[in-house]
Amino acid sequence: MGEVCSKCGLPKDLCVCQTIAKESQRIKIKVEKRKFGKMITVVLGINKKEIDLKELAKKLKSKFACGGTVKGNTIELQGDHAEKTKDELVNLGFSSDSIET
Repeated sequence: MGEVCSKCGLPKDLCVCQTIAKESQRIKIKVEKRKFGKMITVVLGINKKEIDLKELAKKLKSKFACGGTVKGNTIELQGDHAEKTKDELVNLGFSSDSIET
């Protein structure tokens, strides 16, 4: 028998915890100008207890072919990727209504 999710009690392949967590997030995407005129895209508001931020950052960095990091509850991507980030988050299952740019 397969593993059972500790939160919802369903088998791991039928678990809906990630889907529910993605729909309940309030995400804000903003672009900041740093030293030497470098632009970075900051993704705020994702609860790191419900969503694996490192895995999400890895997917975004590979999609946009840029560098980035996870600092606390934020994901920082090198470059101005605000609109593309919103589109990619929607493709990954986050609600478009909960994403603010």
